[in-house]
Order: sequence, then structure tokens, then C-alpha cells
Amino acid sequence: MAGMVLIVGLPGAGKTSWARRIEEERKALRFTPDEWMDALFNTNEVDGRRWVLESELLWGVAARALALEVDVILDYGCWSEEERDLFRTRAQALGASAEIVVLDLPFEVLWERLERRNANLPQATFRISREELMEWSAKFEVPTAEELQRWDRQLVVTD
Repeated sequence: MAGMVLIVGLPGAGKTSWARRIEEERKALRFTPDEWMDALFNTNEVDGRRWVLESELLWGVAARALALEVDVILDYGCWSEEERDLFRTRAQALGASAEIVVLDLPFEVLWERLERRNANLPQATFRISREELMEWSAKFEVPTAEELQRWDRQLVVTD
């Protein structure tokens, strides 16, 4: 049975690093929307197109891979329970297992990492201000124990 791994967390949490590691370990197909947004639009967000990219275009390819019994990693962030449930139920409806990796690091750790990244931006990444991180932190719904139980496997990283 194929599996989907959803990587959840704020910028600076290490989602893409985790996704790359799992990609290698499992020989899975990784979907990192930042890379696609940069290639397509030279930005991180364009009038809601990121959500269309994640929920429709990339998901369509991921669903096909799962049907072919290829593991997939969604390096999406998914800050809300509603978003996470969407991808979990889609994967499970295809007969795939659904795993979540939650990277819930302290704000100051995230900011230290982002400051270093901002100083020398890698390709397909974007500058993030402390104010943006504060705003986004307030919007991030950390998965509850009840939500995590709906997943086939779960891992929560807090440091």
C-alpha cells in the first residue's frame, strides 16, 4: 500500500529538509509548492494560485502516484485542520495510508533560522519578516491530540 506523508509547520521549521530526507529514505515523490511557485510565478503567492497549485494540480499528480503505489510527500505546511483533513481523507479514500509530520518549533527558533536563511536566500525561497512570521504563527492551528488520532501515523517534532 502506498502512503502519503504530509509535512506541517511554519516557515523555518524545516519542512523541506524533512521532506527531502523522507523522499530519499522511501524513494518517494516529493511535492514542494515553493519550488513550483518560484518556477511558475517567481513569487510565493499570486492571487490564491498557491492553493490551486497545491489542492488541484499537485494533488492530481500525487493521487495518480498513490494509485500506482508510489509514496508521496506533501511539503505543504497546511496551517489549518480543515486543510490537513482534506489531504488525509483524499489519501485514505484512495486506499493509501496517511501520515503527518508536525514541526511545531518555538517562535524564536523559527525566527533564528529565518534570519539565517534571509541573509543568504536559497533558490525557490523567499524573504520572511519577523512581523510576517508573527502574523502566520497566530494563524497556525497546531494539531490537537484528537486530530492526530485520525491519521494512520503521526510524528510531532517540537525542537
